[in-house]
Amino acid sequence: MLCLGEEDMFDLITAGHFAIDLIFSQKIAFPQPTLGGPTTYVSLAARKLDAKVSVISKVGGDFPNEYIEWLNASSVDLSGLKRVEAASSTSFILKYKNGRRRLQLRSRAPPILQEDIPNLRARAIHVAPIANELSSDVVDKLRTLTDILSLDPQGFVRGFNEKGNMRLTRWEGHQILGKIDIYKSSFDEIKMVTGLTDLRSAIEKIHDYGAKVVIVTKGMKGSALFFEGRFQDVPACWPRFVQDLTGAGDAFIGAFLAEYIRGKDPAWCTCVGSAAASFVIEGVGPAVFGEKKETYMRATRIYEKGLKLSTV
Repeated sequence: MLCLGEEDMFDLITAGHFAIDLIFSQKIAFPQPTLGGPTTYVSLAARKLDAKVSVISKVGGDFPNEYIEWLNASSVDLSGLKRVEAASSTSFILKYKNGRRRLQLRSRAPPILQEDIPNLRARAIHVAPIANELSSDVVDKLRTLTDILSLDPQGFVRGFNEKGNMRLTRWEGHQILGKIDIYKSSFDEIKMVTGLTDLRSAIEKIHDYGAKVVIVTKGMKGSALFFEGRFQDVPACWPRFVQDLTGAGDAFIGAFLAEYIRGKDPAWCTCVGSAAASFVIEGVGPAVFGEKKETYMRATRIYEKGLKLSTV
């Protein structure tokens, strides 16, 4: 365990690429390039809960200055952001239809290397690749900068063909899985990580690697939470309406971690994550985040209903 002082320490650092997203759906009549990536949604969700946040990321020369100005104005520290002028930023086309998403990679920023990691410290660091931009040795270095290392493996289980079309692929990430404290993914992703189709068995396998908390999100069916030897079902927090699903999972874990580093019960943290996600999907891209009081109100409605032990 690190002995981290209070001075110059962040609550949460997110490592991974920013993205420039072009989102298509029946509810988006005129798609426009939108700031995306876990570094965006995780950071902003945590900021709304008063967490001090930073990012470790890399973008190309095409990354709009207005994005940087907006993030700075939102109190997201960008001292760990590197711009490579001769390169392109990571960019995706996202197409939603009948509740399913098709993802196409348009361009990819250079990978994040060990030498790109500043000597920043944080109570928690969230590893969140979106296109295989982080390696095991980078995760090793991140591990030395925090007491709580969190992982969303989405970028490790993505494969892309010559046209950039994404399909989920098996990932043998034993070295990384053995270093993390908190794991969060979708059900489809945990199957690619573990090779198991039974949710309970897959969660137990992740726990066996060493993760203290395992969360598997299931969309509007809520999430499965495992900690201290117990499985719990946490219901989804329903939004007033659904506009765009992009970033919901990232907002979830950003809010979860903002509460978890304060020593809160993981079940409560999961409810807060669900509440944060419910606000994000009411807008397009990172346009809507609930204020702290609003997020807690939605989370309380779930928490007070009483969470039940899960058979998963």
